[in-house]
Amino acid sequence: VQLQASGGGLVQAGGSLRLSCAASGRTFSSYNMAWFRQAPGKEREFVAPISWSGTITYYADFVKGRFTISRDNAKNTVYLQMNSLKPEDTAVYYCAGNRAVVAGSRSDRDYDYWGQGTLVTVSS
Repeated sequence: VQLQASGGGLVQAGGSLRLSCAASGRTFSSYNMAWFRQAPGKEREFVAPISWSGTITYYADFVKGRFTISRDNAKNTVYLQMNSLKPEDTAVYYCAGNRAVVAGSRSDRDYDYWGQGTLVTVSS
């Protein structure tokens, strides 16, 4: 599967953005997906996963209550709704996928497919 992330941009603190990750191929519905991010000078970090069925989701503590991950298998797309953005949310956001039996890994090593990243910049 090929992944294409989009929706990043410049937003003021307190604002919102919705990221999208469009997948090619007819087997998207069998992939567990996740969002990661990498801030300048920092390592890539886990944000949120969603299982292939959409029934399993959870969030890193630093986005809990502000971000929501969802998916539309009919559209081959996974989303990340980001509200109440903070300057520390500034990063390149990546979507990733795998076909693991157990969904929801926090480790980027467990994901086989990656989008190219979309930059989110939050100004103070």
